[in-house]
Amino acid sequence: MLNTEQKTVKIFRAQNGISEILKEAVDDSELRGKQKIFVKPNMSHPEYLPGVVTSPQLLSELVGLLRDGVSEVIVGESNGFNYPCNSAFEKTGIETAVKKAGGSVINLSEDKVVKVKFPNNSSPLKELFLPKTVLDADAVVDLPLMKTHEFAMYSGAIKNLFGCVPSNKRIYLHPYLPEVFYRLYSIFKPQLTVMDARVGIEGNGPTKGNPVKMDLMLTSNDALAIDITATKIMELDWKQTYLNYIAKKTGLQEEAIVVQGLQVNEVMRKFEPPRTDLPVKAQMKIYQHEFLTKMLFCSLDVVKLFQKITIAYRGEPIETA
Repeated sequence: MLNTEQKTVKIFRAQNGISEILKEAVDDSELRGKQKIFVKPNMSHPEYLPGVVTSPQLLSELVGLLRDGVSEVIVGESNGFNYPCNSAFEKTGIETAVKKAGGSVINLSEDKVVKVKFPNNSSPLKELFLPKTVLDADAVVDLPLMKTHEFAMYSGAIKNLFGCVPSNKRIYLHPYLPEVFYRLYSIFKPQLTVMDARVGIEGNGPTKGNPVKMDLMLTSNDALAIDITATKIMELDWKQTYLNYIAKKTGLQEEAIVVQGLQVNEVMRKFEPPRTDLPVKAQMKIYQHEFLTKMLFCSLDVVKLFQKITIAYRGEPIETA
């Protein structure tokens, strides 16, 4: 699938606030006049942590801007493997912020699902079950964060779409992640992506890494373009990640991405890459095989056991609820 539309990424300093940046992004996106817009935040933790979870204040401002010219704005996320989405909406403050701005929230794990088949596909991935609300939306807005990921090296806009898969057994898709990400990117086609990079996460992200003050905001009309640009800012090799697979499938060339505002070389900061220690290596090996993944991650108790072993191995403090 050759993608010939111009891909534009804008890089901004965010020290003076984000209101004008968001307004410009919405004005550029041609979203006004749509009937229904779905917004996908990043909620990879049950409570709000800067750089880990999308800012409720950013969501409130963005939803308010979108509601000026759109009939309905829906913010959605699925259940985490070990926590319900509904409580995360409440504890992060996202539900209150969205409703105050005139939007609504939805737990995608409670939504109707649609089977999306991939006929004549050489990949073992033959279908995905996706939420009807997202598929029926007139446009998708993607709100990623700038993070490393201990299993995928990088977590950004396309990885954020993985949270649209409504089953909390998303872990079973890990053997096919590059193809899954490509399909989600191709199906949802985010019309606007806003990456809040005021605080990034380096090391063993996306939730356990170290915060990095970047004071940046990135906006784009293309999720893959913003991801490639973000990895360059972080000084990570995007061609060593799932992004290279997607770029080859879509035909997107790095040179075709138009960067406006600040340039990458003005804001680059080398992020500490994930540490591929023994627990990471073991899980990455497991994720290569569907049978092993399903057998060893068949229940929440097993996942919690893996987490405890990893924490003990690394000598990390144990979190208390």
